[in-house]
Amino acid sequence: MKAKAIFKQSLIGGLLVVMPLVILFFVFRWLFFFVTDLIQPATDWMTQHYPVPELVADFLVVILITLACFMIGTLVSTTIGKWLHSRFDQYLVKLAPGYRIIKEIISQFMGDPESSPFSKGEVVRVKLFGVDCPTTVTAITTARHQNGLVTIFMPTGPNPTSGNIYHVPAELVEVVPGASVEAMMRSIIACGAGSDKLFVELDQSAKASD
Repeated sequence: MKAKAIFKQSLIGGLLVVMPLVILFFVFRWLFFFVTDLIQPATDWMTQHYPVPELVADFLVVILITLACFMIGTLVSTTIGKWLHSRFDQYLVKLAPGYRIIKEIISQFMGDPESSPFSKGEVVRVKLFGVDCPTTVTAITTARHQNGLVTIFMPTGPNPTSGNIYHVPAELVEVVPGASVEAMMRSIIACGAGSDKLFVELDQSAKASD
């Protein structure tokens, strides 16, 4: 039995080392082929006009696209660029009604500091079932209302991009001091593991007040 337990422990230990590497390899492989398929027309044009291998052409196209995004981002940060971007958005909204929704979704997940709760939201612990119930949930504040209500987004583990939205009284919401949204998301992905470290300052404050 002891030899069987050692064999099982060693096998599991090896899988814990190898499996993340294998999964990471397949993720990068899928991402590589996904990107190269998207830029294939530009790659074909470059290989036809310049004597470079296809793989080199792929990397050159990616670099050019990255530089173009950087230049556009620099431009729209200026006063003239903001005006041009605003005018461009107005025309696109008229021509493509779904453009605004797509833009807002991308802004949320890319961490736009002006609109994304993932970049400016507060990490909170919410007494979702009432002030007298000891059960709490981990959430992010997304809006504070004039009537005292607080809108929160409660992610579901292990996928933090899905969840539920609640509008709760402010007295049910405890802001977690010093907690970052990134640390909170890691605990959600880990199905709650690490919450003790996430809430350590809040728990210490509660003990001190008692």
